[in-house]
Amino acid sequence: MAFPTAVNSQITDAVTQSNVKVIGEAPAIALGSLYQSLAHAAGIAAESLVTQQQNANSLSQALLTRCVQSLVGSAGN
Repeated sequence: MAFPTAVNSQITDAVTQSNVKVIGEAPAIALGSLYQSLAHAAGIAAESLVTQQQNANSLSQALLTRCVQSLVGSAGN
């Protein structure tokens, strides 16, 4: 306790210790938040890749169907 006050010294010590605890935990909480954000971003990226692959497969099937229709149509003439 730096200055004598009218407040009980046990109260001021408890408040000081609480402040030190919060300041001491801040880096760990910040890193935890960072890791959680990175994991979330990686999950969204994976979902995006799956969606892109599904769309490419649909386009590939449509293109194949069109090519087969063109071949069958020209072979019949």
